[in-house]
Amino acid sequence: MTDQLTATPAVARPPASALAPVALTALLLGSLLPMLSFFMVNVSLPAIGADLHASAGSLQLVVGAYGIAAATLLVVGGRLGDGFGRRRMLLIGLAGFAVASLVCAIAPSVSVLLLARVIQGASAAAVTPQVLASITSLMTGEHRARGMALFGVANGISAALGQILGGVLTDANPFGLGWRSVFVVLALGAVIALIAIAVTVPDTKAEVAQRVDLVGAALLALTLVLLLLPLTEGRALHWPLWTWLSLGAVVPAVAVLARHQHRAEQSGHAPLIPPSVLRHRAMRIGLAMAVGFFTSFGGFMFVFALATQAGAHMSALEGGLSLLPLAIGFLITCIWGPALQRRYGVGMIVWGWIVNAAGYVLLAVAALVLWPDVTVLKLALPMLVIGVGGGLVMIPLIGVVISQVPPAQAGLGSGILLTSQQTCLALGAATVGTVFLSLAATTWGFGTSLAAVAIGLAAIAVLMAPITNQLRRSPA
Repeated sequence: MTDQLTATPAVARPPASALAPVALTALLLGSLLPMLSFFMVNVSLPAIGADLHASAGSLQLVVGAYGIAAATLLVVGGRLGDGFGRRRMLLIGLAGFAVASLVCAIAPSVSVLLLARVIQGASAAAVTPQVLASITSLMTGEHRARGMALFGVANGISAALGQILGGVLTDANPFGLGWRSVFVVLALGAVIALIAIAVTVPDTKAEVAQRVDLVGAALLALTLVLLLLPLTEGRALHWPLWTWLSLGAVVPAVAVLARHQHRAEQSGHAPLIPPSVLRHRAMRIGLAMAVGFFTSFGGFMFVFALATQAGAHMSALEGGLSLLPLAIGFLITCIWGPALQRRYGVGMIVWGWIVNAAGYVLLAVAALVLWPDVTVLKLALPMLVIGVGGGLVMIPLIGVVISQVPPAQAGLGSGILLTSQQTCLALGAATVGTVFLSLAATTWGFGTSLAAVAIGLAAIAVLMAPITNQLRRSPA
């Protein structure tokens, strides 16, 4: 998201009625694709590994490569849209997303797939900020609030529905494509969104476009690669020296990035992660919440796909359908969430953490008692509870945090939180995935390892509740 979303007016601001329902629908479809891509691929990972003879570490990189590219270029993409036109950048991003998806669909090796996933993630980074900026600049009042709420709902639902759709496509094997059909559908979705946006959505740009912090983006990408590459590949390679050197280089890389961001802001430029925004207590608490939730959620989605298919020998369809109760839980919070947020505010998120923890504990019990005889129905209750708790945290998170940040920096704060979302989804697949795979390779097996991971995620959720509660006392 860009720092102009709330602070800088667009050159032309039509009345709210100028953005017709079909145009808003087209924008929301565009916003769905990046999240769908992340989670549709998750459930297809075992099939991808079998077809391309990819190791577990390479499968983690299939998730991580996309997340790193999206995270590092998200703010850059938003600022390019401010300068060159948001609809133009949307069309460029969707075109790149469609082409990259087709390359993924025909990839003959995991190396080609990884390269295409990087391009797909970079293209997604050009899409998401334009959707948010377009909704903000083309709509006003209640229309804008409704559009932003629909954006949050779409992203929440897409996380669970993505895995269900990915499982259906992989198992149905349309035209003999198997897992490749996932990327074909993503490409078709991008083409449809591209045409609809080109026809229905007016173009806007910022009055004063901020300078693009390419050095900051490069330093952030370097930091993430230094962190995620050894975490994903180290276990399979028995932790050679380069993995430890890479992890050790993360600290100086972070220091160089922080110094660059500070100097850029001091000189009047627009850094990727402005230190002044991070000085707000609410933003620091919000970042801790985002790291806790999205690392846990990204890791859980990766682990659950491997555990149910490789461990419990479910089909891709059964693995995807196991997440249907989670999607229903998200839907429940989407329906009742706005009213609960108005009534309870931060308390809604606090209770979300507690419910989320309870769901993970129920899943751990199911894994210990029933494994490997788990079925879609036997997993329904814990997945429903996890979905309700996750929705109570995820859907209001950005809005509640940004409401406590000065309006002039709300757009910057949102961009930072969205960047952390993409970063932590990839980080979760790397860290939680590595822990799970290491445990599963022992006498614990898949069931006990899934239970251990679930208990760990429950502990994180419990720890996050009092941290979130500090937002009640956080000054604006």
